[in-house]
Amino acid sequence: MSKRLRSSEVCADCSGPDPSWASVNRGTFLCDECCSVHRSLGRHISQVRHLKHTPWPPTLLQMVETLYNNGANSIWEHSLLDPASIMSGKRKANPQDKVHPNKAEFIRAKYQMLAFVHRLPCRDDDSVTAKDLSKQLHSSVRTGNLETCLRLLSLGAQANFFHPEKGNTPLHVASKAGQILQAELLAVYGADPGTQDSSGKTPVDYARQGGHHELAERLVEIQYELTDRLAFYLCGRKPDHKNGQHFIIPQMADSSLDLSELAKAAKKKLQSLSNHLFEELAMDVYDEVDRRETDAVWLATQNHSALVTETTVVPFLPVNPEYSSTRNQGRQKLARFNAHEFATLVIDILSDAKRRQQGSSLSGSKENVELILKTINNQHSVESQDNDQPDYDSVASDEDTDLETTANKANRQKSLDSDLSDGPVTVQEFMEVKNALVASEAKIQQLMKASRLEKQNSTPESDYDNTPNDMEPDGMGSSRKGRQRSMVWPGDGLVPDTAEPHVAPSPTLPSTEDVIRKTEQITKNIQELLRAAQENKHDSYIPCSERIHVAVTEMAALFPKKPKSDMVRTSLRLLTSSAYRLQSECKKTLPGDPGSPTDVQLVTQQVIQCAYDIAKAAKQLVTITTKENNN
Repeated sequence: MSKRLRSSEVCADCSGPDPSWASVNRGTFLCDECCSVHRSLGRHISQVRHLKHTPWPPTLLQMVETLYNNGANSIWEHSLLDPASIMSGKRKANPQDKVHPNKAEFIRAKYQMLAFVHRLPCRDDDSVTAKDLSKQLHSSVRTGNLETCLRLLSLGAQANFFHPEKGNTPLHVASKAGQILQAELLAVYGADPGTQDSSGKTPVDYARQGGHHELAERLVEIQYELTDRLAFYLCGRKPDHKNGQHFIIPQMADSSLDLSELAKAAKKKLQSLSNHLFEELAMDVYDEVDRRETDAVWLATQNHSALVTETTVVPFLPVNPEYSSTRNQGRQKLARFNAHEFATLVIDILSDAKRRQQGSSLSGSKENVELILKTINNQHSVESQDNDQPDYDSVASDEDTDLETTANKANRQKSLDSDLSDGPVTVQEFMEVKNALVASEAKIQQLMKASRLEKQNSTPESDYDNTPNDMEPDGMGSSRKGRQRSMVWPGDGLVPDTAEPHVAPSPTLPSTEDVIRKTEQITKNIQELLRAAQENKHDSYIPCSERIHVAVTEMAALFPKKPKSDMVRTSLRLLTSSAYRLQSECKKTLPGDPGSPTDVQLVTQQVIQCAYDIAKAAKQLVTITTKENNN
């Protein structure tokens, strides 16, 4: 690295000589003093690495150098280059300025507030602007012009943007063109190497097809960056991805591991976390590993002068305003783990990540759609349907039991109200979700047939009407010779042969057949919505959502207002809240709606996600009632 750095290189923030740190996502080099401020901002603002004492993937370092040498800093200081800025008193920091408050205030304004970034002219339709920027990024990544792409990203272009006409993402384009530095930049900004295009191919596939073997190997490394970093932190080794080894689980002496009862309990809680919460915890531990490693490099490279003071220490992970207060508290508690406790947690995460490998991707903020399809298709046990999961905050603390309990409840409520799904579903994947719903409907029908057969075997024959060719009211096309006289299918318009009230097998839950019937109705309405999405019939979203809402309301009405079962309450809450969210999202397709998002594609993503949540909750209720009524 010393050969690469030239004496002319200066700190991007104060112009101090001989910068020894880099901000990876900003494409700048930093001096020690300015780096201390960057570290206090958090990795969501600036991702810092030491240029000499931190291991670098060669192409990542090359990407940062290329950005620096091509004037990436002018992106973040655009308005300061205007002579009028000098006249108005605006100026950048200089080496003689104090770290606090002078340099710190300037750096926060530059990177956190983006005070000097060039602003696009205001337009009436901001969604078009965001979409245009992402489309420009989509076209630009096939060239080697990194600074143009960084400028687009700084203005709001999305690294994971799925081009509706091209049917792929910028990372697909960069990989096909063999632009490895563009791929590095996109990955830094959250691009997922595992994303499939409309043909079902990933960026790795295109890199291999084009003979860009170095790029293909690097993309695989990026996919496993999280677990690789955790393993390297403990044992200094990384998996051999070329030969199919994707995980290393470090083995430590028993005396080095935390084997307390609390640690064992935490491990069980870790394994019980949903994939979504597990991924959040894994990313938080990744950030804590980065903080600890950077601290070690920081202390080793300073001369222990006035620089090493309380003002340059980062004692725990800085607050990320995009996260909930509960999650930020959990992140900060990670700093209280001693070496043995933290090593135990890291090993547990690596072990569980390997266990979940087939169903989860930890390389980015988007979960693999295979996890969603698996959730919809598979018939889970009742235990796995309980969304009342322990918050990972309990894993990240060894005291404050009362605070932990309160945090858990707060996080659970937040999850129930807004984020009970296993992850977002993108537009290009909704056909797979549709196919999964078809399979789900088939499974529901199998359950229904089994339930009817069991009821026939347990009910006197006199209870059935022997009218021939009595077709099913839902139009499935199946028929049977008899119909139970006392059974009324809610909403089917049929009149029972007697006035006897329907009695469910369980005194507190409706019959399994009632729940299955409503689930079928919900599923068919969801399929209709997905067909509308497939055909870009956005004006059909609202009527479809209304029909789904009616079906959900009818299904929820089958259950007691205050169910005794926590699982039933959780599933009903997910069912009804997702139906309301679905209506709200669909209304955003109306022209001139004040809550209109960036583009219709984003609406479709949210609509599909809500539909998935509804299908998931309905399936849970089928499972619960089936088990309870059979007991």
